[in-house]
Amino acid sequence: MKYTFVLITLFLFMLASSFSSTAQTQKDSIKSRIETKDGNEFIGIILERTADKIRIKADKLGEITIPASEVKSVSEINQVKSKDGTYWFDNPQSTRYFWSPNGYSLKKGEGYYQNVWILGNQVVYGITNHLSGGIGVIPTFLFAGAPTPVWMTLKYSVPVVKDKVNVAAGALVGTVLGVPGAGGILYGMSTFGSKDKNLNIGVGWAFSGSKMAKVPTFNINGMIRTGPKGYFLTENYYIGTPDSYVVLLSFGGRRIIKHTGLDFGGFIPFGTDIGSFVIIPWLGFTVPF
Repeated sequence: MKYTFVLITLFLFMLASSFSSTAQTQKDSIKSRIETKDGNEFIGIILERTADKIRIKADKLGEITIPASEVKSVSEINQVKSKDGTYWFDNPQSTRYFWSPNGYSLKKGEGYYQNVWILGNQVVYGITNHLSGGIGVIPTFLFAGAPTPVWMTLKYSVPVVKDKVNVAAGALVGTVLGVPGAGGILYGMSTFGSKDKNLNIGVGWAFSGSKMAKVPTFNINGMIRTGPKGYFLTENYYIGTPDSYVVLLSFGGRRIIKHTGLDFGGFIPFGTDIGSFVIIPWLGFTVPF
């Protein structure tokens, strides 16, 4: 009996040692990205971190020591290793296409500033891990006191299946300063796929004052990652009334430059009252914070 007890004790000790070793190995294999104040980035495993320095085993440079006074930020990285050995970092701008949001949410305390063609300005902030809100303005008052459009946004997101299915509901409400009345759109959407490759289907009801549109607006968007810092984007709308309709198709891309996303593409309108073929160019950038 005592031999059985000794064997069981020895087995449990070996099992605990195995778990401890595995946990330590996993801890030692976690990679971090260190950004210095002069704009350099180092990726590797942190060996030592004190108030004065960070010692890191960098992927390309080996073991180096960085003074703490030169460090701008340190973050663990969620990466996918590509075929050529470079890292595909977690999508830094996964919650929006050109303009339309999707079912993914900002984390609490995260946010971004978006600018479109210089005049369009919007700031969105994560109030909680599920709720985000934003404000926007087109400062046309700078041009001889022209009427100035302003708006507010609110979105609530819920992950149904983590990194696979997300749903959201929200509203955009806007007005023109100095002009009576307000309008906007109430919407709901579902996003299928990961942050790097997804399809978004949405439906919304426009309103003006107390009047609601009789025909909903439909929205189909997509995002596909093409490389470590490149994305293909498409954002498409069906906007209808009882007597006419407009279809907006768009194609373009996003390039991540440092932490800033540069969006470029074009919108092509079709509809009952649109005659000739035209492409409306899109150019904007987004800065997360």
